[in-house]
Amino acid sequence: MPRQTPLSDIRNIGIIAHVDAGKTTTTERILYYTGRKHTIIDVHETKDLKSSTTTDYMEQEQKRGITIQSAAVSAFWRGKKINVIDTPGHVDFTIEVNRSLRVLDGAVVVFDGVAGVEPQSETNWRLADNYNVPRICYVNKMDRSGANFQRCVSMIKGRLNARPVCIQVPLGSEDNFRGMVDLIEMKAYVWFSDDKDAKWEIWEITDDLASKLNLTVKEDLDNIAAIPALRAELVDTALEMDDAAMEAYLESGEEPSPEVLRACLRKGTITSAFTPVLCGSSYKNKGVQQVLDAVVDLLPAPADVEAIKTVDEDGNPNGERLSSDDAPFAALAFKVINDTYGSLTFVRVYSGVLTKGMSVLNSTRGKREKIGRMVEMFAAQANPIEEARAGDIIALVSLQETDTGDTLCDASAPVILERMRFPDPVISVSVEPKTKGEQEKFSIALGKMVRADPSLRLETDRETGQTILRGMGELHLEVTLDRLRTEFGVEGNMGKPQVAYRETITKPVEYTYTHKKQTGGSGQFAEVKIVFEPRERGEGFEFKDETVGGTVPREYVPSVQKGLEMQKEEGVLASYPTVDFRARLVDGKYHDVDSNALTFEIAAKACFREALKLAAPILLEPVMKVEIVTPDDYLGDVIGDVNRRRGTVLGQLERGTNIAVEAHVPLNEMFGYIGQLRGMTSGRASYTMEFSHYEPVPRNVTEEIVAGRNSKAA
Repeated sequence: MPRQTPLSDIRNIGIIAHVDAGKTTTTERILYYTGRKHTIIDVHETKDLKSSTTTDYMEQEQKRGITIQSAAVSAFWRGKKINVIDTPGHVDFTIEVNRSLRVLDGAVVVFDGVAGVEPQSETNWRLADNYNVPRICYVNKMDRSGANFQRCVSMIKGRLNARPVCIQVPLGSEDNFRGMVDLIEMKAYVWFSDDKDAKWEIWEITDDLASKLNLTVKEDLDNIAAIPALRAELVDTALEMDDAAMEAYLESGEEPSPEVLRACLRKGTITSAFTPVLCGSSYKNKGVQQVLDAVVDLLPAPADVEAIKTVDEDGNPNGERLSSDDAPFAALAFKVINDTYGSLTFVRVYSGVLTKGMSVLNSTRGKREKIGRMVEMFAAQANPIEEARAGDIIALVSLQETDTGDTLCDASAPVILERMRFPDPVISVSVEPKTKGEQEKFSIALGKMVRADPSLRLETDRETGQTILRGMGELHLEVTLDRLRTEFGVEGNMGKPQVAYRETITKPVEYTYTHKKQTGGSGQFAEVKIVFEPRERGEGFEFKDETVGGTVPREYVPSVQKGLEMQKEEGVLASYPTVDFRARLVDGKYHDVDSNALTFEIAAKACFREALKLAAPILLEPVMKVEIVTPDDYLGDVIGDVNRRRGTVLGQLERGTNIAVEAHVPLNEMFGYIGQLRGMTSGRASYTMEFSHYEPVPRNVTEEIVAGRNSKAA
């Protein structure tokens, strides 16, 4: 079957933003204006569970009014196929943004016109930087009280260290938001209705534009007054991308045509030299079509971005794979979900052609997969397809061996595509089925949830035998347990959240341990001398073999490393994993008959246990970056409460009519915080938090934690 849509006519984009900036509302309008649906359902209309937006179809999303799971939809605009992934904005579900950005070629970053750059905006922006994703900015909610376009642009520049270039300027704001000026065409687009089918009028930009629109607010008049300066900045910035066009402009003084400006803006956007900024109000149906135009004109096709890197089995780059139908097949599995259709594995095809019935290689695991049903997803709806080509995002039904991050490829030309990076969980709870008879069903369902979400971890507490579920936050774990009910028909109970503490050492120590056991016949013997040294925070564990002269035979060195890696998961203070240290094997002894791999593994474990007691071990706790948005009246109470929680206030920012307090607070002090915050602010404050770093626990708190662990073990 020949290609249906040319590769140059495909746009794979994500809608990313902080929670409540309007991502899902914008996606709903995109689907309406591209003709993919004929009604618009707003997020606030879904909480009765009788209807849902297209992309927020899960019960948990409808009840909470937030996106939890990224959803893929596709639409056509001006002859171009746009594959859109609507992503969550809540910090607990950053994993969804992470894996979506990994396979996307561009992104629309949505900002609340009142709040501007918020904490999750920064996190998502950094993720987009990590994956070199070109993006455009859309300042939404210009109709809200307190909306300020220029302040938002300044925050994009200051807080994101970006280079924004305005290609639109709003006409009015709040209740008097009328549209925008297109700085490329130098035309005004004016609406006189909020109806979803309202047409905009195109006006010339004249001196009396403000009076014709009855604009009297200072910020609105300042925006109109800034049009000539912003147009000049746009022209200068865009023409940096084309020396010939810049030279012609400087010589003749003639303004470049809109076509030349768009070509230059496209080049600058794709290379991330700058980021175009648009404005509008998705809820009031103003500006969404212009965002679609910008996606088509400015964001890249799959072949316009850098070829995806390939890596060896250790993750070291060793080449690249071009996006082309003619290259051998290669795709990346970026998401696994459990659906009514069975297990659905979402893949981005980077090269070649995949057809139904093909046998492909999972090069990450060295396993074969037979391709059965192939579907193109429209949120919850699966549409069967027969083939997929380079640039396509599809789902494969019931793959047996493939998990998130795995590469599928042609067995005759195997490659491993650059992997995704996932954060470690910071919070854990004990979980169990509500009824003992559902233990097996509960365990199977939990295993499937963990397979689908790489930011979840499942383990068994060796002391109590309890099943421990680790995740990114209280909401993350709560939603996971709720989804067991709705997706697998099994209910569970959740224990009190626990913090993922870590242990480390603060001074170097050298220790020699001899393992000797004689029980008749051949005995056991191994001696190791290991130097344990602290490393910088976040550097992890490192093992070095510095033995000389064969004092520890080469074949036993891996056993020493294995013993240390196993034992470091149970620290000497309170049995938490030990991190950020180096172990140097400097000497040892062996016996020709009594030494083997197991004896050296046992010796390494015992050496670790004894040595680390002498290395001044300390406890580390996860510290969260917290942003609390509160009315000015409650600022003193909020800051006082942060200090009582062992927090450190980093600064204060204006956030519309409110104040945003930024602070570092230990995770252990944040459980149940939302209820207490609402109590002290009459329900008017809110907060967000994300993991920041680990830092030492104060001695008095350490003693409490260690005593608690010891009593639990007893």
